[in-house]
Amino acid sequence: MAMNNQLLAVVQQIESERGVNREIVLTAIEQAIEQAAKKNRDVTNDLRVSIDRKDLSLHVYDTLVCSDEDTGPGFIPLARAVRYNHGNPVKEGDTIEVEMPASRLGRIAAQTSRQMIMTKIREAERSNTFSEYRDRVGDIVSGTVSAISHRDMYVTVGKTEMVLPGKERIPTEDFQVGDPIRAIILRVDNPDKDGGGRSPSVTLSRASGKFVEALFRLEVSEIADGVVEIMGVSRDPGYRAKLAVRTSNENVDPVGACVGQRGSRVRAIVSELHGEKIDIVRWNEDIRQYVAQALAPAKLESIEVDPVLPNTVHVVAAADQYSLAIGKRGQNVRLTTKLTGWHVEIRKSMATASFEDQKAEAIKELADTFSVSTAVATQMADAGYLSIDGIVEEDEASFIAATGLDEVTAKGIYAAAKAVAELTNGADAE
Repeated sequence: MAMNNQLLAVVQQIESERGVNREIVLTAIEQAIEQAAKKNRDVTNDLRVSIDRKDLSLHVYDTLVCSDEDTGPGFIPLARAVRYNHGNPVKEGDTIEVEMPASRLGRIAAQTSRQMIMTKIREAERSNTFSEYRDRVGDIVSGTVSAISHRDMYVTVGKTEMVLPGKERIPTEDFQVGDPIRAIILRVDNPDKDGGGRSPSVTLSRASGKFVEALFRLEVSEIADGVVEIMGVSRDPGYRAKLAVRTSNENVDPVGACVGQRGSRVRAIVSELHGEKIDIVRWNEDIRQYVAQALAPAKLESIEVDPVLPNTVHVVAAADQYSLAIGKRGQNVRLTTKLTGWHVEIRKSMATASFEDQKAEAIKELADTFSVSTAVATQMADAGYLSIDGIVEEDEASFIAATGLDEVTAKGIYAAAKAVAELTNGADAE
């Protein structure tokens, strides 16, 4: 049955609109027509459908048993069988494949086959999408915003619709339908794992630190070539990011390479991120040097590794550098902690701090040490007791009288101070 023009139009439409390979389309059509046709009572389960790959003509074949004794569907008289067998003799019980008119499949089979064809095309489309993108996780793609639902955006990339969830968007950005957009492929979920016939879900991100990494790989040739290595990224999407880099090539400045001539490279990335500030940090295996670089431009007085707490460093900053080191809403120290993987504690230097600052710090320490309220700690500080040593230098009665605390609270604090002092002195003696 020749249906060249009609079939060619269908195949070409599916190829162009859905991006499905022609062979996959033709195979899907063959299988769909075959399954639908087998529901016809006049054919056997051995029915076979074939589309000629050259002229796209449709051929339907059924395997029949040669018999003059049995009649009906699935059987063919011996005399007719000889004609279909090119004149070669056949005997009772032989089987022969006979081409039959496609019109015999019936209208119901034709309608059912259309449904099956579309089902199989969708299956092929899902398979194509998953195969195309499963190995592209981490790549940047360019597309167009096709729809927005609440905070989620749908982005058309080529012929595939991808999703950019609200949590993966930069909160300071505002896109509209039709806007061009770039994002990183964060994840590709395979629907075949849990069934349901869903399309593969390709999830995009602009908020991930990996998006910043990918942008630097595209913009900085030294990173793409492996001369400069990205050691880590921490990010507050839309506001600030820190990128740590290093190189084993002594002739290359890793920070300068990322910044570019007159800031051209980093400026292009900041533009893509709509003004997000980027700090480029020189990585160092010495955690003290690394933290100092990450907290820049704040100037620090000292950085010490905690001898007891794992992955913890204590930083001391001058009073005029303290706010800069902490950053707005703690952003600088928070991003430094995430970048280095070490907990960073910053304290204000008491050497240059005012008496009020020193007193406030002492109140905080007293409250933390004795697990008392700020009000109780303030009463102690107002009485001149700013440290454990200051407490134990007094006798218990004088401490109670001077602070004005109730006797139970005061005695408990005094006893705790004595215990801490004894432990500290014992440790020092060892």
